[in-house]
Amino acid sequence: MSHHMLRVLAPALVCLALAAPAAAQAKSSLMSDLLADVTDAEGKIVGLAKAMPDAAFDWRPSKDVRSTKEVFVHLTGDNYFIPTGVGSAVPPAIGISEDYKTVEAFEKRTRTRQQVIAELEASFAFLKKEMAAATDEKLATPSKWPKTSTRQLWIASTTHLHEHLGQLIAYARSNSVTPPWSKK
Repeated sequence: MSHHMLRVLAPALVCLALAAPAAAQAKSSLMSDLLADVTDAEGKIVGLAKAMPDAAFDWRPSKDVRSTKEVFVHLTGDNYFIPTGVGSAVPPAIGISEDYKTVEAFEKRTRTRQQVIAELEASFAFLKKEMAAATDEKLATPSKWPKTSTRQLWIASTTHLHEHLGQLIAYARSNSVTPPWSKK
């Protein structure tokens, strides 16, 4: 390549290189960003569930709050329940409907540690499948819940995960469990 051709092409190549990240950002959407965030939270929450020893599953900081196990089960229930607000149908075997009383009944079921982890993983798969099906165009539509848009519901679902992730990190640290991602 001649120097003249290089001088002519260099600005075009620089512009192309700078435009690539902008084009990638333009393809990003609220739902893809939320899904990426949920996937990250899932890895941390499931990682903590697997890292916690059996004794830590029954631990609670005081008698009037959820145990570690109960927090994982609560997240599982809400991963199924929150999407019902946009019309998602939960598999009947789960036993959760649009009525929150079904979530309360779900949370009271007896489970082993392995069942809690398996249900948690399945609930994340359901949540992410439902979120992936949401179009950006539908985000401004009302959800089934009063005074809540579909956008607000999906954002609430994501922030709910982070609320309890913080709680679970504190529970883990109180039980001398280092979060797996902190070890790296």
